[in-house]
Amino acid sequence: MRPQIMHVLVILLVVYVLFALLLWWREPRMIYYPVRDIVQTPADLGWKFEDIWLTDADGTKINGWYVPASTKPAADPSVAQSIILYFHGNAGNVSDRLDKLAILRSLGLDAFIIDYRGYGRSEGAPNEPGTYQDARAAYEWLTQQRHIDPRRIILYGESLGSAIAVDLATTHPVAGVILEEPFASVAAVGQKMFPFMPVRLLVRNKYDTLAKIAAINAPLLLFHSPQDELIPFSQGQQLYTAARAPKTFIELQGPHNEACFTSETIYRTALKDFWDRLSSPRTIEGN
Repeated sequence: MRPQIMHVLVILLVVYVLFALLLWWREPRMIYYPVRDIVQTPADLGWKFEDIWLTDADGTKINGWYVPASTKPAADPSVAQSIILYFHGNAGNVSDRLDKLAILRSLGLDAFIIDYRGYGRSEGAPNEPGTYQDARAAYEWLTQQRHIDPRRIILYGESLGSAIAVDLATTHPVAGVILEEPFASVAAVGQKMFPFMPVRLLVRNKYDTLAKIAAINAPLLLFHSPQDELIPFSQGQQLYTAARAPKTFIELQGPHNEACFTSETIYRTALKDFWDRLSSPRTIEGN
């Protein structure tokens, strides 16, 4: 029986190694789901917007939209006019986020949303260092081309974008950071999906948000839903615990992509309260 057992064990080991190599090879396809087609633009909804092209440090051309708020607060020199720098999730492109931008516009917030390399009309193919470069290019366009004070910039990261927002906030001054359904790291999410595999040794695009979040020196607003079927609620709690104060955790209800709409009243109220706190003269001076 021993030769037969050894034969079976060798076959199982070969299958295990081959599956690990398959995961390693397919990793980018499992993280990124870019869509090239732009299904609609803000103009289709009657909104004014600017179609912006950026050039990254490596020469990659990145596309984005600058979407002004639908209404502006009364002119008051003591009130900070904020802008949301929006980083979307791992699927689709900017044209799939107009419903989210509609909420931000209605709250009086301008928004600048970009497509990472490989998404929408942006050049290239997505990878972790490249998405970080894309975020820096968008930030630099706001601060250097539009001369927007960093104390007016609020980073908004949705799902994959949460890791990109956190990375940017660790190296650049911002007014605040909003994370929607964030994850601790790609390895942490992958380990849940493949508990029998050495995922932490296999991943190349790590997006280790948990290791970085304590370095953020700005107020944090974190949204997460216990019904999130993609990213465990516990990972949002981990990130919140690791982050510095001031910080706020808002529990939403609903699945990963719908929680902000299922809990829209809670979501809107939390966004407005966060913006109001950031816009107070005391908060501005404190930053």
